[in-house]
Amino acid sequence: MTNDPRNDWPDWAHEHFPKQGDSKAWKPLIVRHALAMRVLCVATTRIEGTWIAYCDAVPSLNHKHEEQEVLDHGDMLREDVALKLFPGFAGIPYAN
Repeated sequence: MTNDPRNDWPDWAHEHFPKQGDSKAWKPLIVRHALAMRVLCVATTRIEGTWIAYCDAVPSLNHKHEEQEVLDHGDMLREDVALKLFPGFAGIPYAN
């Protein structure tokens, strides 16, 4: 039995993250959580088997369209805060 950190991953993550050399068709999982109409937090998986979350103010025109702007320019959330908003990522390493 190995001490593989992937053993702690949720079931969905084993199929989501690419196997070595199988990354061409991989797409990140992006999850939104609105704290208010104009405050959006967004979490995303990263190809190396981690995830990260950001938060920022948005115009509140369409959160789906605003998520990429939050990922590109938002403030990175601390891991403990991110896990409260996105508990489905528990067990997956948080990126720094």
